[in-house]
Amino acid sequence: MMMRTMTRPRARSTYRHGDLRRALLDAGIELARGGGPDAVVLREATRRAGVVPNAAYRHFASHHELLQAVRAAALSALAVAMETELGKLRRGRRPADFARASLRAIGIAYLRFAQTEPGLFRTAFGAADDAQSADDAAKAGTSGLNPFQLLGVALDRLVEAGVLPPERRAGAEYVAWSSVHGLAMLVLEGPLRRLTPLQIRETEQRLLDMVEKGL
Repeated sequence: MMMRTMTRPRARSTYRHGDLRRALLDAGIELARGGGPDAVVLREATRRAGVVPNAAYRHFASHHELLQAVRAAALSALAVAMETELGKLRRGRRPADFARASLRAIGIAYLRFAQTEPGLFRTAFGAADDAQSADDAAKAGTSGLNPFQLLGVALDRLVEAGVLPPERRAGAEYVAWSSVHGLAMLVLEGPLRRLTPLQIRETEQRLLDMVEKGL
């Protein structure tokens, strides 16, 4: 009786079906989702894509390049989350009320993203790069704006509605961003992670009130 030998399929040196760069990026995104920026390893991404490591270097010359591409994708996902929250707003309200609601929607989307996608959130803001940069379309949402720009639009809307004095507009992004990001990190991996969901929501609302009034 002949015994059948089981052999493992060889990794492909070429990627014939679909886009290898996209497959590697998708693998990197899933690694980040599960373990943050430290989990994004080029060799593991190639293994998941089913190709030999050398094939990956045609698209990502280094681990850093893959990590930055994954980071851009995470920022894009955050931008989409912000756009989705903004899309829930009722347009018929007074300009001042709509402007306030827009800023709050940006903050809520940021905080929710940190809690529902902690791995991507850490990757988005845990690597050395400029999150504000507008020259990388990969960081943008469907509107073509990245998260920092969406925040800027919300702040400009406050000025236009007469809620935020024009002389206080300069640098307002940094005040709002650092405040909301600080709470996100305290809830994600700091002492506030032990709060109940209700306590977290109450703290979020008070912080967003404070940011709006403090601007």
